[in-house]
Amino acid sequence: MKTVLVIDDDADFRNVLCNLLKRHEWEVLEAAGGDSGIELARQHLPRVVLCDLFMPGMNGFKAIAAIRNEPALRQTLVVAISGRGFTDTLQSAYEAGADEFLLKPIDPDELLPLIDRMSGPPPPSPGPAVLPAVAPEPGGAFLRFWGVRGSIPAPGPGTVRYGGNTACIEVRADDEIVILDSGTGIRPLGLSLAAEFADRPLNLTLLITHSHWDHVQGFPFFRPAYDSNNNLRILGFEGAGQGLARIFSAQMESPYFPIGLGQVPGHLVFQELKSMHFAIGKIQAEAAFMNHPGVAAGYRLNTSAGSIAYLPDNEPFVRMKTQRAGPPPSAEELEFARTEDEKLVRFIRGVDVLVLDSQYDALEYRDHIGWGHGCVDDAVELACRAGVRKLFLFHHDPGHDDGKIDEMLAEARKLAVQFGSPLQVEAAQEGLRVNLNAKVPAGR
Repeated sequence: MKTVLVIDDDADFRNVLCNLLKRHEWEVLEAAGGDSGIELARQHLPRVVLCDLFMPGMNGFKAIAAIRNEPALRQTLVVAISGRGFTDTLQSAYEAGADEFLLKPIDPDELLPLIDRMSGPPPPSPGPAVLPAVAPEPGGAFLRFWGVRGSIPAPGPGTVRYGGNTACIEVRADDEIVILDSGTGIRPLGLSLAAEFADRPLNLTLLITHSHWDHVQGFPFFRPAYDSNNNLRILGFEGAGQGLARIFSAQMESPYFPIGLGQVPGHLVFQELKSMHFAIGKIQAEAAFMNHPGVAAGYRLNTSAGSIAYLPDNEPFVRMKTQRAGPPPSAEELEFARTEDEKLVRFIRGVDVLVLDSQYDALEYRDHIGWGHGCVDDAVELACRAGVRKLFLFHHDPGHDDGKIDEMLAEARKLAVQFGSPLQVEAAQEGLRVNLNAKVPAGR
């Protein structure tokens, strides 16, 4: 019998796909993750592998590459599947070794003929340590914005009020200092930490959402990394083609930077996240993959003083599907888009502070469909649907000056009123400190 292996962490999708294949006389194997999928592939030598790209643990890019490195599986057809159809997603899938790419929701009329063409005779058988992160917490639990801009820094007189540095947020809660992303805002954060703690050792955790330039470019200028008394744990998901440590070291290689990552005196530990649930000391953290080019995650931090969700780069599925050029989406595509957006609603349900990608207004978005970023209208709607207490518009476009952000904030507040929601809306501003147990920002 023809054998197909389905690797996907979404149990509902996997069940539907497996039942479809069984009805068409395929012997179906299924795995919920990359590691278990590779083991099944080695044991059973399936004729076809259908592999989702965005999974916790070993992602699909790594799983496909591993399958391609197995001599016994060289003739196996590997089909990458994903709900994210960005150009670089397809390119990375093919670079990993995929033969084909199918966009979710999968059309049976496209899938079945594709894998049937490849269902001939099966190929012959072959003859880090976790560091403690304890730090004083003066003034109670809070978050502070150090970089709020997206894409590229935008210094100048027009961005003085909201700031021009790229993504970086400091969170202090439950005796932890957590840093969200290391855009250029991490440089002033590092200077502030060095001044505050002087000669006292620092134990820090840096959470990286993804490796795009505006989220990692400030790290070589982070002063605490150059102090041998300090410990820094860097957490994130593997990129499509490189591990986390390699991503950070590459930007510090000659001729790009005079000091290599290996020469940095601080004690750095890189940890690839393998689960969507993990702990940072007493903080319970959760992750979810975003609709954005590459492997991009958002995080939720559940602390004893309140909860924070940080989703700096995300494009809502429904708006992307309904406003793109070409024929209107099918009923199946719309249902898939609604399901994916609803997953995000559940992920941030009831969060106290939501920091969310709001790069465009609704009109600008029409010229940026498929870029992986959202607009103010969707940010407010998402926050209202999820019962969020406070929303911060984030990832400000480098072309937006302070006046434009003021206009977007006013529109966002108007939309919240129209939704009949008690949602509080602010625009992220460099230097702004938000007390987690307070009702309003504490100010600069």
